Amino acid sequence: MSSAEDLTFTHLPHPDPTSPEKRAELMANPSFGRVATDHMVMIRYKEGKGWYDAQVMPRGPLTLDPSAAVLHYAQEIFEGLKAFRTSEGGIAIFRPEANAQRFQKSAERMAMPQLPAKLFIEAVDLFVKADQDWVPEGENASLYIRPFMFANDAFLGVKPASEYIFLVIGAPVGAYFSSGAVTVWVSETYTRAAPGGTGAAKCGGNYAGSLLAQAEAKYNGCDQVVFLDAVKHRFVEEMGGMNIFFVFEDGSIATPPLTGTILPGITRDSILTIASENGLTVREEPYAIDQWLEDAKSGHLTEAFACGTAAAISPIGTVKTREGEVKIGSGTSAGQVTGALRTALLGTQRGRVPDSHNWVHRVI
Repeated sequence: MSSAEDLTFTHLPHPDPTSPEKRAELMANPSFGRVATDHMVMIRYKEGKGWYDAQVMPRGPLTLDPSAAVLHYAQEIFEGLKAFRTSEGGIAIFRPEANAQRFQKSAERMAMPQLPAKLFIEAVDLFVKADQDWVPEGENASLYIRPFMFANDAFLGVKPASEYIFLVIGAPVGAYFSSGAVTVWVSETYTRAAPGGTGAAKCGGNYAGSLLAQAEAKYNGCDQVVFLDAVKHRFVEEMGGMNIFFVFEDGSIATPPLTGTILPGITRDSILTIASENGLTVREEPYAIDQWLEDAKSGHLTEAFACGTAAAISPIGTVKTREGEVKIGSGTSAGQVTGALRTALLGTQRGRVPDSHNWVHRVI
């Protein structure tokens, strides 16, 4: 089997890259994930051969056999990270090594081969360098990067596939949510993950299973859905694609613990570190939905926010259930703690705040 450390990327020239004028037009106000850049990175894997055929190439359609395993058994994982314009004029990525490690853990859970972290980061770096002109300017603007892997083996038997494709694509994006606080719907019908399941893996099936609940949230006038635990259907776990934090009147913050049913968010981990270093009391503990509603009504809970790569930090202004709704804080904007954490996080990502943890990976 060949060693992934020996892989050399082939660079295929783009026959017709997007013109600067057209690119500027597309990047002026892009819908999240709708505008494609010019390039992609691809690496193939075959059992007995290992990782091979690494390419930086023009973005284009894929050809799949109708019996490709991903289409039948959903062997697929992905990551999400962003490239930013820094205050010094360069381009950087936030904590890609953490994404690489989580990608490996997701692969392990889904019985897929683990891509070496070094190769993951190299692929992302080469993608950003190839499409550096697609990294937008602006406080809420970035190049969203989507590394993903899927089973490409053509067979109909139920077993781990023997062939896989790893790809990196991307899109210039603005803010995930519009300005202001979001409204969330607490799902009392659907759960996201159960103990022993795939909740801690970043696989497509988790998100497919959340879409009906998200539609229910939209029907009830909400931006996002909140899932409760699958056993007691009482404890808050996470939103459709984000982790949740709660801020209390004493200034302390809390978030649900990682028990295997919640995705270990990289933004979540960063916030825990930043908050602790800024003197805040930080807790990882279960938080029941009835307690959330009671604390919001009494004022004991002063702020709540969602966090993730796509949304960064977004304040939660209203929580809705079938029994009614409760506002949190002003209900319309970020509270003091939420705002301070967002400023610190974005400042670190864009090079305005000293990076004491070496979280910022400079590409250019």
